[in-house]
This record gives sequence, C-alpha cells and structure tokens, in this order.
Amino acid sequence: MSRPTPDSRWHHWTTGPFAVAGRAVPVALKPGVPGFATPDIALAMLAEGVADAAAGRVLVLGPGNGLVPAAALAAGATRLWVCDRHVNGAESARRTLAAKEGTGRAAQVITRQAPAPDAPPLDASLVALRIPTDKRLLRQLLWTAARHLAPGGRLLLAGANQEGAKSAAKLVADLFVGVTVEAQHSAHRLLAATRPDTLPDTPPWPELAAEVAPAITVPDGAGGTLTLDTAPGVFSWEHLDEATALLLDTMDLPAGSAVLDLGCGAGALGLMAAHRHGASRVLLLDADAEAVAAVHRTLARHPLPSCEARVSDVAAAAGDEPFDAVVTNPPFHLGKGTDYHLPAQFIAEAAERLRPGGRLFLVANRTLPYEDVITAHFGGVRRLRESPRFKVLGAVRPPAVTDLPR
Repeated sequence: MSRPTPDSRWHHWTTGPFAVAGRAVPVALKPGVPGFATPDIALAMLAEGVADAAAGRVLVLGPGNGLVPAAALAAGATRLWVCDRHVNGAESARRTLAAKEGTGRAAQVITRQAPAPDAPPLDASLVALRIPTDKRLLRQLLWTAARHLAPGGRLLLAGANQEGAKSAAKLVADLFVGVTVEAQHSAHRLLAATRPDTLPDTPPWPELAAEVAPAITVPDGAGGTLTLDTAPGVFSWEHLDEATALLLDTMDLPAGSAVLDLGCGAGALGLMAAHRHGASRVLLLDADAEAVAAVHRTLARHPLPSCEARVSDVAAAAGDEPFDAVVTNPPFHLGKGTDYHLPAQFIAEAAERLRPGGRLFLVANRTLPYEDVITAHFGGVRRLRESPRFKVLGAVRPPAVTDLPR
C-alpha cells in the first residue's frame, strides 16, 4: 500500500494528449480527473464509438473528462449537451470544448447528472453514457437517455466488466431495442442500442416508477432522528454508513463553532454539527453536485440557517474562510480502484482552512495509513476512537501551518 501524499498540482490544469480515430484530441486534465494518471479505457472506447456515430444532436452523460464531448464535436455534432455530476469532470469538458475553435453556442455543459427533470426532450440523435457502478443510477440514466433520444436514436454506453458492463445489457434491453456489444477490450465493453418508436409512460423498473425519493435516517443524539435526502450514486445513499456513524458519536464540537464538512455526501456530519452541537456556521462541500442537491433538499424540509452547501473540488469553494473544526470521511475509491492522493489532499486542505487551535475529526478504515500525512500537517495525531473496521483520528492545527503550494 502506497503512503498517501497531497499533490501540489491538484488545482492546476494541464492538457493531456489523446487519440480518437487516429486524430489527436487535447483534453483538459488535472489530478482527480479520469485519465490523468492512468488511461480510462471505457472513455476511450466510448469516444471511438461516438467518433463513428456522432452527427446531429448529441447528449453525453457522465463523461468523466472532455474526451467524449470533443469526439462528438469533431464527428459533426451540430448541438451538444454534456452532463457530469462531478465538478472536475464537468470542468474538464468545459475547458476542453472551450479550446476548440468554432464551438460557440453549439455546446452546453451542466454540472448535474442529467438535464432538469422538467426539461423538454432534446430529441437527440445520439446519447453517450459512461456506465456507473450503481445499478439504480444506471436505470435513472437509461430513462434519461430514452426520454431525450428521438425515436430511432442511438444509445452508446461503455464501462468495465467488473463495474457492471456485462449485466448492463439486460437493463438496456428493458427499455431499448437492438442491444449489441460493439467492442470488447481489456475487460471493458462498448454497447449500443436503439430507442424504440414509443416509450412507456413511467420507467419499467418499480423503484423508479414509484417516484419515492431516497432518504436515510440519522439519530440526533437526543432520542430522535433527522431524515436526510439522498440520491443514487451519492456515498452510502441507502443507509447511514458505519464509519460516519462512528464519527458522529465521537466528534466534540463546542456550541457556536464554525465547521467545515469536507466531502459531505448527504450531509450527515455537517447537518448534525448544526442540529445536535449548535454550530453557528456550517459549510458542507462535495465534488458531487447530486450530493449537494440532496443537502439542499434536506435543508428545504428541515431549515438549519447556519448551514450552506456548495459544489467544490476538495475545499476550493471555501475560499479563505477560516473554521474551528473540519469533519470528514474522505473518499479513497476511484471506481473499483483506490486513490490515496485524494484523502491526503483532504487532510492538507483541512489544515489550511483551520484557525490555530482548530480541530480535525477524520474517520477512515483502520488499515488506511493516514497518520503520517496528518502528522506532517498538524504536528501530531490522536486515535480518538475505533471499531473493528474503522478509526476516528483527531488533530489540532498548530500556530503555524505550511500551506500546500498552489
């Protein structure tokens, strides 16, 4: 297991060379964007498929970076919509397309999973989709694709076999016709299908047809609960995960504290900092726009005036605002793999935003080696609590902190 270290280049964009249909395609990249450190085979396959099929009106869902949208424009798309719920994926698409001459108003990038539910159909001739690992999320995206495709329009989707690409064909066949495997490479596959002339009035899957908004219940520490909206693809969207529950029971926040919830997900830590501990200011940040939208829905039902949620690449959206405490359950998964640079970045940026004497509360799998990087930025670390699977680490910001180079 490699030791996690922050990356001084994290917020700096560069251009990576890709080839699609034998032509060079410059793509805007940075750490944390698919394709920056290792090739993303699914996106490469999807881009090749789009290069062969794109013409007319194209919708790209979850592209990860700007490669597939750029391939669509190069192949003759006259109108292009790009939806990516991850802030860095959407920004990569924006930067990549902005660098292409003549793009103008032909392309629109949205930092969301899909067009607004009440948006009129786009009548696209092609929808390109990166297969997510979450099956309910895939069903949502397939319904979105079907709604926005014109009759006879084509769907292309690609992903890794171990991430669900094999079983995806059965779900596609529930809604589309002519499902085929167009290509297979390095345990990945590219699927294609056609939108039928008519669609059902509601999705063919009961959990979507019922239109019941997903939610989780969080104990409030006083014998009651707080219900939080979630969404498929948001971390632990079906239940309160064990690690977050352990941190909720451990974090000690004086009333009136200013708290930063870094990588907030559905917002359990930050919302409880206000609801249970009386924090006077809580900023909840997440790179997933759907997670932030879920927090906004929760706050609309349970107003907590001290709380605000923003889409953010790590802590960038916090600016220079100082905090008394940072609470975090940092992600370390990248698809089915791991990326220890991201939690190390969380720790480094937490140190930057804490006031002297401010406290870090971090929960992680017991096997993850975060103590060294916390010590490097805080001068020490304490194990506050542990369970058979998880540990809660705490640290105090010293009077002087070496900021991470930008």
